[in-house]
Amino acid sequence: MDYRLPLAQLAHNVATHPDKAYLHQPKNRQWTTLSWGEVDQQARRIASALKAQGFVEGDRIAIFAKNSAEWFITDFAIMMAGMISVPIYATAGADTIRHILNHSEAKAIFIGKLDSLDAGKEAIPESLLRIAYPYPTLPCQVQWEEWLQQYPPLEEVHNPDADDTVTLVYTSGSTGVPKGVVLSYRNVASSSYCSSILTPHQPNDCTMSYLPLAHITERCVVELMTLYSPIEIYFVESLDTFIDDVKHARPTLFISVPRLWTKFQAQVLAQLPQKKLQRLLKIPLLNSLVKRKIRKALGLDQTRVFGSGSAPISVETLRWYARLGIHISEGWGMTETSGLSCGNNPFSLDRLGTIGVPQQCVEMKLSEEGEVLIRGDAVFREYYRNPEATAEAFVDGWFRTGDRGAIREDGSWEIVGRVKEQFKTGKGKYVAPVPIESMLGRNHDIEQVCVMGSGRKQPLAVIVLNAQLQDYSPDTEAALQRTLDEVNAELESHQRLDHLIVSEEAWDIENGLLTPTLKLKRDQLEKRYGHLLSQKLDKPVVWENRIGN
Repeated sequence: MDYRLPLAQLAHNVATHPDKAYLHQPKNRQWTTLSWGEVDQQARRIASALKAQGFVEGDRIAIFAKNSAEWFITDFAIMMAGMISVPIYATAGADTIRHILNHSEAKAIFIGKLDSLDAGKEAIPESLLRIAYPYPTLPCQVQWEEWLQQYPPLEEVHNPDADDTVTLVYTSGSTGVPKGVVLSYRNVASSSYCSSILTPHQPNDCTMSYLPLAHITERCVVELMTLYSPIEIYFVESLDTFIDDVKHARPTLFISVPRLWTKFQAQVLAQLPQKKLQRLLKIPLLNSLVKRKIRKALGLDQTRVFGSGSAPISVETLRWYARLGIHISEGWGMTETSGLSCGNNPFSLDRLGTIGVPQQCVEMKLSEEGEVLIRGDAVFREYYRNPEATAEAFVDGWFRTGDRGAIREDGSWEIVGRVKEQFKTGKGKYVAPVPIESMLGRNHDIEQVCVMGSGRKQPLAVIVLNAQLQDYSPDTEAALQRTLDEVNAELESHQRLDHLIVSEEAWDIENGLLTPTLKLKRDQLEKRYGHLLSQKLDKPVVWENRIGN
């Protein structure tokens, strides 16, 4: 299938509706709006500036920043100049930043809003040209506004072939050193176009861009998707202003990740406990009022399309939201497949707990071992400067995803864990943790969970409770015991958990227990709690900070 490539699609939008609002950026609580024509002109100026520095086609240019209008514009500018973008997570540590800059041989780096300047200060060499976005950030040789004023718009933009490289996206490194995924214009165009046609868009549609743009899903399902379905984008000023910014935007499409969906859920339940909420939802007329009030409090009263991706989400969480009229379509994809490859779109209640069906730009099948294999226009061709990893990743032209899957009778797909996540208990039996973690998610007080137990007689689960329940109480212990009993009753004998351990700390990017995309770093979690695997615990449900007391 032929796809109009991103730059051609951008040009089409600029020619069709140059004055239509496109990007909405908050700064110091004031909103600035850029039209399609203004975005195009700024991108052409930045492209002209890059070429004026002596950089040539194929040079790698890094972007190290939280989401902003300037991030989008930089991405388009790098394409216009014929160069290759290298996004870096704004939360990346010094070692990761250093590795990506060295491995990609980046010639310059755009630096924007960051929660902490320390890692960048340590890892970015002074010899590398730094361009500062117009926000407080690291010291840079060049200011964004200076380039916009100094350089004229580039007249002749790069006209790439479909198989030319558009970007190097480094994996989030949940299992080791990040690998550079080489993505072509065809890869990202096919994924973004197919994402744009999943749901019919309406003239006033808009969405938020707040999940990391260094992640391929935000790039292809939000940024580049808007080229093919030109909707408005609102950015977020900071974590503190997140809800206010969502309420300002009132998005009609909203994508999040499981960690944030469970946080939103905990906020609702803190105001309206589960039993009372379910009772109110059973009362005619009143239930509609309750649903509207909750959605309005979250800023999602205008949202038609909801999505979740990046990591597995509990089917019970999806059902809980569905009872509020919030129908979350779960999606699946990888950096190597240019983002969304499979999704529950259009939304179907019957497919809850699945990742739906494949997009048009890919085909999927299961290997004899149950591993998901995928090929198609959206699938990458190689890892950058890593032929060994590339050869290992493919079998007969199919990319080996490393995910274990299953196909339902209705044709929808399930992901049941990672091939390498299975562990063997002391009884010699294999346990897949993800399905058990999903079952524990029925308890809405559990925000995070990791099942482990390699070499143990029985597996156990370490959990993080929502903030209101983190301290020990007999009631919470009793509720967790009921959850443990209910889940164990559905498991085979070798899968049954002998303990739930309540962690004394939450897991996040800063303490190294989550990836930048909020996936569990299982190896780090096992190191963190490894001493508990061999320890004799008195009760089935225990609090980490009470063990040994």
